[in-house]
Amino acid sequence: MSHHPLTPAARHLLEKIRQAGFPPIHTLPIEQARMGYLVSVQTMATPGPALARVEDFSIPTPHGAALRARLWSDQPRDAARPQPVLLYLHGGGFVIGSIETCEAMCRQIAQASGAAVVAIDYRLAPEHKFPAPFLDCFAALDWLAAQAATLGLDAQRIAVGGDSAGGTLAAACALHARDAGLKLALQVLIYPSVQTSQLTESLATYSRELLLSRELMAWFDQQYKDPATPYDWRRQPLLAPSHAGLAPAWIGLAECDALADDGRMYAQALQAAGVPVQLRIWPGVIHDFINMGRFLPEAGELHAAVAQALKQAFAAA
Repeated sequence: MSHHPLTPAARHLLEKIRQAGFPPIHTLPIEQARMGYLVSVQTMATPGPALARVEDFSIPTPHGAALRARLWSDQPRDAARPQPVLLYLHGGGFVIGSIETCEAMCRQIAQASGAAVVAIDYRLAPEHKFPAPFLDCFAALDWLAAQAATLGLDAQRIAVGGDSAGGTLAAACALHARDAGLKLALQVLIYPSVQTSQLTESLATYSRELLLSRELMAWFDQQYKDPATPYDWRRQPLLAPSHAGLAPAWIGLAECDALADDGRMYAQALQAAGVPVQLRIWPGVIHDFINMGRFLPEAGELHAAVAQALKQAFAAA
């Protein structure tokens, strides 16, 4: 593995995972894959801090059942001072992941940013194929904008964010929000997948021996794709007709990640369209490093950077 410029800690972690001999996620039945991912995140993530306010609630959608949602805030609810809010969309290839797999990170960000964070369980493939997850995520964003006050939140200061597939969904939500006239303070995109047709250099270089393999990506795609509904910009935000007028973006990437070039290309597309972009690349770390804080200090660095970006964006909004 010497050709990968991994940090010693990342190399050590991958070695431990290899020695443990876990079966690759894409070889497991769906329910086991979901459980396996949850257990791995709980093993590797730094537990989040205790907070003043944690609330479970549900969000109705026009597309079917209500969505399970959870809010975290480090401040007690105060009607006099509504809080800004980040809607956070978990990663997992549109197939695995849940509120529980992003909870530790959402708690960290709520504490460090002074904003409330809301995560949702959007519908997952293969039970619900493209574009069902996107429809749920935008329905949640739309609902938050309309109902913010009922949760003590500020409808004028809303951001959307996510990692991996959640970053894809967040980018698509930001595009749809612009078209729907819903103003966002920030879009937080953590190693998003923004296109599926181009074999990038990072995909060629970092899709072997690292956790996000080409096989796993193909498996996710197979679960998510609906033969009746070809992918459009809701799965490939890079291909949206225009990126002009989008919310400012904060983009965080892992250097040794198959998706690194996707994030770089998206940053360039947004900048070319006149959208303010902050791009930060963490050297020597791998996909999903944000959930590996017990082993990789870069996870905490990213959480702090996101919190800082939210503070600045909400102060300006």
